[in-house]
Amino acid sequence: MIKRKLGNSDMDITVVGLGTWAIGGTGYNYSWGSQDDADSIETIKTAIQLGINWVDTAPAYGLGHSEKITGIATKEFRDSVFIFTKLGKSWNEKGILGDGLSGKTVRQETEQSLRRLGVDRIDLMQIHWPRPDDQIEPAWTEMCKLVDEGKIRAIGVSNFNVGQLERIKKIRIPTSLQPPYCIFRREIEKEILPWCKENNVGVICYSPMYYGLLAEKFDEKRISKMASDDWRRRLPELNENHKAYCEFYDKFKEIAEKNNMATGQLAVSWVLANPAVTGAIVGARKPGQIKEIILKCTFEISQETKQEIDELLEQFPQLTKR
Repeated sequence: MIKRKLGNSDMDITVVGLGTWAIGGTGYNYSWGSQDDADSIETIKTAIQLGINWVDTAPAYGLGHSEKITGIATKEFRDSVFIFTKLGKSWNEKGILGDGLSGKTVRQETEQSLRRLGVDRIDLMQIHWPRPDDQIEPAWTEMCKLVDEGKIRAIGVSNFNVGQLERIKKIRIPTSLQPPYCIFRREIEKEILPWCKENNVGVICYSPMYYGLLAEKFDEKRISKMASDDWRRRLPELNENHKAYCEFYDKFKEIAEKNNMATGQLAVSWVLANPAVTGAIVGARKPGQIKEIILKCTFEISQETKQEIDELLEQFPQLTKR
């Protein structure tokens, strides 16, 4: 698989990384429903065996459970896989995630992640959300200290805007930004991606398949099979915009078939076609899902195919945020 340098770091990462949000399991307000740990471990191992060399996780995914499973699954591959995680989220006894960025807790959160992952150093630590805003500089300063101490290899951020990126740049330039980016979510194209390219900040996009909705068609039958606590039930594409989404998906599938791709592969390839993007995070819950995305795919599409997708999107303005 093609590799690209992640920003100003010494890490060459594959253009696709494995995301572990869904394998966090149930019990909190952004759960994807129950998950079998054996499936999770096998999925991570399969991804690595297929050539993926980085796994993205976070304490917020299953309230620490995703990190534990990631640590178990990657133990035998420590010399060949990078582990990326995050900090700055909190939760209460009912499993309700909230904003928890604090310069005072950065060191404690890092130590907790090191223990759950079973590693001596985290390859990339990221601020999960820049909230509360007044804690960005204190948290970033403490993360810089942990890099200098050798507990963290590189530091990045997620969900930051350009103004917030400029603020932390005055302290130390981030290695990477992790923003949402997919066919339906294009807000970062105007300012954020150009800023990252200009400043040599790597971009690892999350949800390139829009939480799985571009990998398979979520029609009424598929929606009925979703877990009752699957947070995706709240998405507008499964509610007020469901008819438009289904119409779009059918036409998108036709483009994928013309290119001998699964729809998920085409969605990821569209994201990777942007020259400012370093890599895309692909989530999976079972080995077969990651195989479907990785196998027989170069993640390269022609300019004509990209233009065809863009023209299709113009027909569905209610689905696209720019």
